[in-house]
Amino acid sequence: MRDETEPPIVADKYYDSPSAFTPDSLLREARRQKGTTGESVPALCVLDPDGDVVRWLQTQGRSRKHAGWACYHTDLHVFEHEGSTVGVVGCAVGAPFAVLVAEELFASGCQLLISVTSAGQLLEVQQPPYFVLIESALRDEGTSYHYLPPATYSTAPQSMIALLDGAFADSGVDVVRGAGWTTDAPFRETEEAIETMRKRGLLAVEMEAAALYALAWRNDLPIVCFAHVTNQMGAVEGDFEKGEADGVAATLRVITCARLALDGVV
Repeated sequence: MRDETEPPIVADKYYDSPSAFTPDSLLREARRQKGTTGESVPALCVLDPDGDVVRWLQTQGRSRKHAGWACYHTDLHVFEHEGSTVGVVGCAVGAPFAVLVAEELFASGCQLLISVTSAGQLLEVQQPPYFVLIESALRDEGTSYHYLPPATYSTAPQSMIALLDGAFADSGVDVVRGAGWTTDAPFRETEEAIETMRKRGLLAVEMEAAALYALAWRNDLPIVCFAHVTNQMGAVEGDFEKGEADGVAATLRVITCARLALDGVV
């Protein structure tokens, strides 16, 4: 008999069993209903939870919607940048949404996924804005527990982290490396919880990385996550400033440097 005191989020998950409902099945029916083709998405795709990159591309007239993207919930925007074709999905905020879109991107031909999400500062590494290459993320969300057994952290694919060593040295963008905190409930970050995370040595708090890295490990997928530390969680006046063009210029430099360093992955 199952222990009814065990939280459902960690019960009855059957991690070794295949999924009954797959992104391929969903996309098959979505393409049928929408009358779209099976055109592959770009090999390099980006998750842009804040939507800043997508909005900037649109105002600059630099992107087009991918005609074959069959996701029910999002548009995939395609643009050319620094000699590479890039697909970007905006506003997929939070672990469940980000992983849903990521699954569909890989089922549609993505070969490398980069997530760049805004984040709150925990430890005062420097004055925001700057970026954190998230090497591991504390699993304070729900989605990762559907992909991997319970553990404190999800970790990035270590082969990818190794390739990114020194990749941003000449970029003109501040990128530090370390661990983050992934939460489902940003408005429930209490002072006590924040202090606990600081004592753990966590650099920033965001909403997607732990789940995306769990997906990466579960399905052996190349995913790397960056936190764009833009705020101190509203604790100071003039918070949430991202820099030039809402931080898009710096974000694109980070994406380009990561792509070049991970060239063998794509």
